[in-house]
Amino acid sequence: MVEVVAELGINANGSVETAKKMIDVAYAAGIDYVKFQKRTVDLVYTKKELDAPRESPWGTTTREQKQGLELDWSDYDIIDEYCDLKGIGWFASPWDVESLRFIASFDIPFIKIPSALLTNHKLLEACKFLDRKVILSNGMSTMQELKKAVKIIGEDNIHAILHCTSTYPTAPTEMNLSHIKELKQIFPATKIGFSNHYPGLMGMIMAAVMGAEMIEFHLTLDRSMYGSDQAASIEPHGVFELMNRLKLIEKMKGDGVKQVYDSEIPIMQKLRRQ
Repeated sequence: MVEVVAELGINANGSVETAKKMIDVAYAAGIDYVKFQKRTVDLVYTKKELDAPRESPWGTTTREQKQGLELDWSDYDIIDEYCDLKGIGWFASPWDVESLRFIASFDIPFIKIPSALLTNHKLLEACKFLDRKVILSNGMSTMQELKKAVKIIGEDNIHAILHCTSTYPTAPTEMNLSHIKELKQIFPATKIGFSNHYPGLMGMIMAAVMGAEMIEFHLTLDRSMYGSDQAASIEPHGVFELMNRLKLIEKMKGDGVKQVYDSEIPIMQKLRRQ
């Protein structure tokens, strides 16, 4: 069965209670992992960017907005305990080395490098020295940049490479899901998957049919909530529908060996002619 990751990230809007509700949805739907994003705001953004005006529920500057979206360090203790209680895995995308070290202090299976940081060689180098497998997304990236990232981290240290288009939401004409097959040919020893930013289920269904081994999508409790990722996210009813369809796809794939099923025998006896 394909591994499924629900990205909660900034859709939690800095609220650990909202994050717990999202974890509840993911767990109830049978999702394998939930994922978060961690930033040290003053390291990721320049002072000019942070001082820029920006209206948000937390204030009128970009700094207030970015800090408002962040879960506190103590919140991750709660998340770690809550996921353990529920029996669902979690991990995160660190956007700077300080956040990487913090996230790696938890007993998590993976570190996810987001598309925006695929060319951040300082962060990639830091991943080499962690006892964690790495997941890469290739949005906004050339094949040359992806190969360079894989070389820095080491292919043996990579759990999966996720095909991705970093537009929120992604237009159907820019999904390019056929690239999954090319990635499978170029990296035959690595799991290949898909990170979804299309607002419906169709892209993920098609990716599963094309052999994606990991699927990541943004989960939201309500698309009308504040946030830049909400429009490209999947609401709870869609999450349950997605998981039902992925399970059905798995059943329909079979093992590829042609056979005559018991259910066909009465039909064969009735209709076959010599």
